[in-house]
Amino acid sequence: MKPQKITRIAIANRGEVAVRIIKACEEMGIETVLLHSEVDMGTRAYRMATKTICIGPAPTSESYLNIQANIDGALAGGAQAVHPGFGFLSENADFAQACMDAGLIFIGPSPKATRTLGDKVNCKALAQKLGLPLVPGYQGANQELKHLIHEAERIGFPCIVKAAAGGGGRGMKVLRTKEEAGELIESAQREAQSAFGSAQVFLEKYLDRAKHIEFQIFGDASGKVHNLFDRECSVQRRHQKIIEEAISPSLTPETRKKMGEAACLIAESAGYQGAGTVEFLYQDGEFYLLEVNTRLQVEHPVTEMVVGVDLVKAQILTAQGEPVFNSKNPMIPRGHSIECRLYAENPYLGGVPSTGVLGKVEWPEGPGRRYEYGFEEGDEITSFYDPMIAKVIVWDETRPRAIQKMIRVLKDSVVFGVHTNIPYLIEILSHPEFVSGEMTTRFIEKHFSEPLQVQVLTEQEKQIAEEVAKQLAPTAAENRIISETSPFQTFWRGI
Repeated sequence: MKPQKITRIAIANRGEVAVRIIKACEEMGIETVLLHSEVDMGTRAYRMATKTICIGPAPTSESYLNIQANIDGALAGGAQAVHPGFGFLSENADFAQACMDAGLIFIGPSPKATRTLGDKVNCKALAQKLGLPLVPGYQGANQELKHLIHEAERIGFPCIVKAAAGGGGRGMKVLRTKEEAGELIESAQREAQSAFGSAQVFLEKYLDRAKHIEFQIFGDASGKVHNLFDRECSVQRRHQKIIEEAISPSLTPETRKKMGEAACLIAESAGYQGAGTVEFLYQDGEFYLLEVNTRLQVEHPVTEMVVGVDLVKAQILTAQGEPVFNSKNPMIPRGHSIECRLYAENPYLGGVPSTGVLGKVEWPEGPGRRYEYGFEEGDEITSFYDPMIAKVIVWDETRPRAIQKMIRVLKDSVVFGVHTNIPYLIEILSHPEFVSGEMTTRFIEKHFSEPLQVQVLTEQEKQIAEEVAKQLAPTAAENRIISETSPFQTFWRGI
């Protein structure tokens, strides 16, 4: 690849990942163009970017998933390259090709590599050719409902249906009986079509005691693929990760070596360039290749913390054709890092999204603490997109100390204006099965299937609260004004 200096990058994304990319660009002296929807004008990324261009209204199909709108915006902003972040168009080979056709550098793998590995069926075909272990399943072209039900019976229940063209839990259903299989497969196909533009699905045997472990790989400009080690991602709710760690507490050095070699092999076979993740299921001492995510991951910070790399800078340097890693200094993971995804939701109502304007927000600073957030005080959390407010990341010398630090950090974090899942995260981190590192992908299903119970105040706490209320009570006139004007008196937004 001929080196090409990039001076301005268009960001085809939003929220905390847009902020993350802007910060990396600022350190490299690169200007940024934020391609945003109409409702994302009041966000941190919007205030930080060098230039902003609105590419459409709130619906993702008219903005963040609109290929031509993103291309037009990048060109209008004078960008030389496009960074897709994660989600939206980040794994869309057509978008990567459209960028190239428009003379823009796509900061990610080539369209060919994305089609080979990003498509789950093509990826499994390559893995099978390479002799990598796969979960028993069906990846055929016949998508007729009757045939898929027959294949599910052959595989054996429970099995899982997944979207071939994407991930993140979209188009994914667990089939436990033949009677429910047809309805769930059709539902998965509809979700897949809506989310990824393709209704194609495939089937796999459902491993009910598996851990979800992924390996961060990086293909540099020379064509070499580097193993940046593993992450434990077993704590999931409805196939969406909640807490991630690096490195996994479950792998022996021998197994870690074998899985890392398998991850690099499939990436190199596809000519992969840039940041990517090879995901595995691990059960009873055996591992099975699950899929490859041809993009940066939400949980990339934990890898950065233990390995000492900046993956976004590495992506940009590679897109410029520059070397990234020094092969004479092999990377060795150090310490332990944990990431918690902080959502605007009510944990006492089973995770119902919470919208509204953020009040005071405060992140407790300290050694080994990192915060990535896309919203600040005064910004509005809307119902249009993912309700993630921030990612909280900690690092410490050992896993027990990292858990202890994360609990302390979450307790000290302040977010007013909306409900958050902080109490839920603390409960998970304190659970004996999590502390021991034995959790599987069914951890949430087993232990947190019900909403959290609202804590009941003791008599002493009630007395203190009543005394404080008396001291802070407004006058009769103020009471009348509040009752007449305050929306909170009418429970306009519920709890």
